[in-house]
This record gives sequence, structure tokens and C-alpha cells, in this order.
Amino acid sequence: MRKVEISKEPVELYKILKFEGMVSSGAAAKSVIADGQVLLNGEVETRKRKKIMAGDIIEFGKEKIRIQLK
Repeated sequence: MRKVEISKEPVELYKILKFEGMVSSGAAAKSVIADGQVLLNGEVETRKRKKIMAGDIIEFGKEKIRIQLK
């Protein structure tokens, strides 16, 4: 599991996928979230603008990241 540091919280889910290179663009991030391909803390998350906080775990494809506050 990779750790990702954010400087402030909350951060919207689609932005994390985009900025961490898990998808190619914001539109792609919104699409995979809407399709139910993203897990947040072990459960399917379909809200693109879901607020992500430190301690959350995001899974997409083979990648798994844990969010930490700087």
C-alpha cells in the first residue's frame, strides 16, 4: 500500500485519483468512480466529490493508497 500525503483536508475523491496518476484525467476519474470501480475504505464509492480525509484508504485496479495529512 502506497501512502499519499495531502496538505489540507478534505480533498475530493476524483482529484486524488487524477493527481496520483491512477487515471489519465479528471473526466476518467469521474467515469471510473461512477462505474463503481473505486473502493473507499473497502466499500464501493460512486460519489465523485466524496470528501476524503486522512486515514481513508482508496483502491482502484491494482493500486491501494492510504491518505495522510502532512
